Amino acid sequence: MIIKPDLTNATWAKSAMSNGGTNCLEVAFVDGVVALRDSKDVGNPEAQILILSEDDYRAFTGGIQNGQDNLLLP
Repeated sequence: MIIKPDLTNATWAKSAMSNGGTNCLEVAFVDGVVALRDSKDVGNPEAQILILSEDDYRAFTGGIQNGQDNLLLP
């Protein structure tokens, strides 16, 4: 199913490790889905935003939390 949530009032967050720069992945939780964007694209109406289900996002981040090395850059 393709979902196009309204991101107008989304609250975006990025890693504290980004040092406030524009070299990050930002995440927003809205309308039961997870939206991901490149912080370089903020304000660009043509920016690509990846939408994931909450379950898929939990599976991915859970793998990282559990030490699944192949989800991280070498």
